[in-house]
Formats: sequence, structure tokens, C-alpha cells
Amino acid sequence: MKNIVIYTGPSCNFCDAAKRLLVRNNATFSEIDIASKEGLMEEMIQKANGKRTIPQIFIDDKHIGGYQELRALEKENKLQDLLK
Repeated sequence: MKNIVIYTGPSCNFCDAAKRLLVRNNATFSEIDIASKEGLMEEMIQKANGKRTIPQIFIDDKHIGGYQELRALEKENKLQDLLK
């Protein structure tokens, strides 16, 4: 099983959509709410090569991007291979 981490924030529709997409693909994930603790946003920005938007998604420490990138992988039938 892959280690999937998604950085999210409060009232984020794209975060909710990304989580639904992962659940729909039978993927288990850890969620890190950047608003829950000081320093988490900076951690996310560093790991995501300067990207400041949420969500930011990582599969086995590989940066996937946000919801739109995750959705594109699903549409191209590449997501399931990443999740294996």
C-alpha cells in the first residue's frame, strides 16, 4: 500500500474533491490540515517546491500536485498504476 499524504485547509472545496477522488479509487491517505498547527504550511511549501495552494498531494513522497493534477492522472488512467 502506498503512503499518500494530502495537505489540506479549512473550507477548501478542491481539498474535499481530492479526498473524494482518492476514496473513490480505494486509496487510504493521511490528511494534514495546515491550519491545525504552526509551521505546517511552511513544511508543505518546502516539500511542494514552493507551491502555496492547497491541496498538495504526495504519493510515497513523490509530489503529485493539487486536485487538478490528481484528476488528470485519473482521467488518463495513470492514477491506479501510481496507487499500486
